[in-house]
Amino acid sequence: MSRIVIIGGHGKVALLLAELLAARGDEVISLIRDPAQAADVSATGATPLGLSVEEATETELAAALKGADAVVWSAGAGGKGGPARTDAVDRRAAIRSMEAARAAEASRYIMISWIGSHGGEPLAADHPLHAYAQAKLAADRHLQTTGLDWTIVGPGTLTLQEPTGRIDVGRLEAGASGPTSRANVAAVVAAALTEPATIGRVIPFRDGDTPIEQALADVPAELADLS
Repeated sequence: MSRIVIIGGHGKVALLLAELLAARGDEVISLIRDPAQAADVSATGATPLGLSVEEATETELAAALKGADAVVWSAGAGGKGGPARTDAVDRRAAIRSMEAARAAEASRYIMISWIGSHGGEPLAADHPLHAYAQAKLAADRHLQTTGLDWTIVGPGTLTLQEPTGRIDVGRLEAGASGPTSRANVAAVVAAALTEPATIGRVIPFRDGDTPIEQALADVPAELADLS
């Protein structure tokens, strides 16, 4: 049994992930911003813990992560509050959580990012998700410098389709959407937590043909280059 802390515990992927982890016997702590979300988290088998990662200090985050075997970042501004809040959550709070994980000696850290997180400017300046793309890329790059046992998973366009348990790993050409079931994302994170070969790997993926366990066992090392 592992103790796993999910940051952003009320998101759709996070709830699916918590259920998978709890079902296999892991102890799951899900950080939530709103106490009203606690019942949904508890229903998955996870333990809710109220803490706003946007407002929490590094010290407060470290206290919440103390004793964790792994941390999963599944939080995000969700496009609410404009570019300033996107940067506050998707970049600054994410980086604080990484430093908090180091302070708490929670060395395993999985970032849920997105498939396009690489390059100089993943999305054009006039794209509505430009601020999100820049914030996620900055957070991903920082994670690579922390010394944590990190993995960055980058799903394509999220859907509510049923899980297939099969994915294709690799980046997409500009303009491609790469539909990716949220349930498959949860399954990828759950599998990555027990697959040492994913440490130090960036895993861009979408729904596809390869069984998840097989895909994660042989992720090309060159994908970790986010330049």
